[in-house]
Parts: sequence; structure tokens; C-alpha cells
Amino acid sequence: MNIHEHQAKEILRDFGAPVSNGVVILKPEELNEKIKILKSKQVVLKAQIHAGGRGKAGGVKLVNKSDCENKIKDFFGKTIVTHQTGPEGKKVKRVYIQEAYDIDKEFYLSCLIDRESSKITFISSTEGGVDIESVAKKTPNKIITTKIDLKENLEKEEIEDIIKIFKLDKDQKKDGINLINALYKILIKKDASLIEINPLVITKQKKLICLDAKMNFDDNALFRRPEILKLRDLNEEEPAEIEASKHGLAYIKLNGTIGCMVNGAGLAMATMDIIKLYGQEPANFLDVGGGASKEQVIEAFKLILSDKKVKGILINIFGGIMRCDVLAQGLVDAAKETNIKLPLVVRLAGTNFEQGKEILNKSGLKILSASDLNDAAKKIVDAIK
Repeated sequence: MNIHEHQAKEILRDFGAPVSNGVVILKPEELNEKIKILKSKQVVLKAQIHAGGRGKAGGVKLVNKSDCENKIKDFFGKTIVTHQTGPEGKKVKRVYIQEAYDIDKEFYLSCLIDRESSKITFISSTEGGVDIESVAKKTPNKIITTKIDLKENLEKEEIEDIIKIFKLDKDQKKDGINLINALYKILIKKDASLIEINPLVITKQKKLICLDAKMNFDDNALFRRPEILKLRDLNEEEPAEIEASKHGLAYIKLNGTIGCMVNGAGLAMATMDIIKLYGQEPANFLDVGGGASKEQVIEAFKLILSDKKVKGILINIFGGIMRCDVLAQGLVDAAKETNIKLPLVVRLAGTNFEQGKEILNKSGLKILSASDLNDAAKKIVDAIK
């Protein structure tokens, strides 16, 4: 789960990290009262959307504090299009206003779970305010990666390794140590999967400050983090993905034309890959899980059909916990209830798959049965041509 910049900064502040001073505005009428606490003559207006690249898209503006009332009206309702939003963009419904700072240096700092090494990883760079991936390609010597085994507290030497690239003075180093400890504690105590500070700055007044912040949290841990779950902004999420979560389905909308329904994340990824191999694009990632009910299958069909780009559907099921005959009957009932007209290819394997195929064949529906994943992909691609 993603949260907004202003929410991430509040969490950082609660854990003792040095962050910029700012206020969040949910409607223009709040501005005059809330902005009083900001001390600088100039402020930065920042559109709050769950996407990077806001600055280049006009979502970040430096303005005089006295001009805020006029300028903020241009933000509310504006559609921001970045490389992460897709061409449809995201509409701005909240604006963060922070004090402007005279910046001397900009750094990059992040803390994340590295699944490959099963360690907590800090990434530090002297190149802040830019895309860290491009820094890694062009000037990898300007990045330090520090991997740490899970423990209750960081050791002094580990923190030194993380911040040494910044070459901080004595006072800045004290704030830097507090910041690293804060990131580590948030990652563990709040089940964050990524915390990114970009940029982390040193001001002309020699202060170390988190000027921007991003946090992602483990969806699977939200049941024990109600204080994080309440920060969820449904306006920033795909409506179909919200609906899927209500029914226990893992759904992510993509930009292709072949809808996919699969049980198991790994099998879903393989299914999407083979669709691409045959020259088409998947319209979604959809994992119905190992024990999907008839009702869940119906909802899965509805989700796929809600995407008007979909021209055909590929169902790829491996019956382990889920019996293929039970699932096949659910598919037939769901297809009839949703009155599906699109080409439908089904590949079944595993427990009771022969009985499942018989149910599909006797259904009276125009369902193309596939012998394996290659056959399924080829049939659905041919069917939508």
C-alpha cells in the first residue's frame, strides 16, 4: 500500500527524523488558516498523488506565500500525467504546502526489504533529486549499498557506513544518525517495504532535512497495522482493484487486450509472459487463489469484463487445493450469469481435470479447451485476431 508524501513525513517526524515544515490542504477554504504556521516568505505547492515525476508534470511549484490563495486553485482538480500515472493521469484532490529552503546539497537515501538477500538494505547517494536508476547506470560510484541482517537496533558502524558518502559535519551527523534509526524502526515496526527520501538536503544554513518522502507498506501486514491502513486513499487506486480486494482477489489492471484468470501468482506471471511471447499483451494480473468459490469466480469475470479493452479471456488453472471439476462448474455458472460474449479459452490441469473438461464441454458455452499453456496462449491470440 502506498501513502502520500505528507503522511510519510508525519510518520518520519513521529520517529524523530528531521523533516520539512508543511501543511496539507484538502480544500482551498482551509488555506488561510493552516498556512499561518509556515514561516518562510516562499513556499512550495506539491500535488499529492501516488506517482513520481510530479515536478516535470507541473505538480510542484515554488510561489510567494502571499500568492498561495490564487495559485492553489490551479492545483485542485488538475490532472497530472507522469511516466508512472499512464496517459489518463491522476486528478489532484489534496495539496501539500511546505516551507521553501535554500538548498546547498541534495542526496538520495532509501531503506527497503531486499528479498534476494533476505536483508534490510540502505541505498545512499550524493545524487539526490533525480532518478536513482539513472544514477546507478551512469555513475554507480556515487551510490553506496549497505545490507544489514535483521536485529533490534543498528550498530554504530553500520550507520557510519550508510551516511559516510554524505560527508556530514558534527551536527548534521547527529541528525543523520537519528534519520537512519528512524527509517530502520519504521521499516520494522510499521511493516514498511520501502522508504525513500529524495531529496535529502543540506540547506545553506547547514541543516539536514528530508525534503520529500515516499513510503510503501506490505499489504499482507495491514491487518496488524490499523494506523497505517487508515492512511489509505482510495481515490488514488484503480476502482477495479478496490473491488477485487473486497472479494479476496489479487487484481492489477494492465494495458493489454487479453484478460487473465489464474490461481497462483507464479502461474499468473507465467501466463502473462506467454501471452506476450505470442505477440499480445495481458489486460490484467488476476490471481483467484487456491480455494476460490463460485462467487469469487463470478466477481473475477465481472472485473475482467469491466475493462472495455478486453477482447478475449484466458483462464489457466492448476488444481491442487482447488479441484478442477468444482472450478469448472463455477466457470460455467459465472459465464452464464455474466452473459459473456468474448472468446474464452480454458486450460485445466491437476486434480479432477478430466471431470472439469467434461463439465466445460457439456456446458453449451463456446469455450475453447486447451491441452497446455502454450496451446492456451496460441488459441486465445488466434481467437481475438
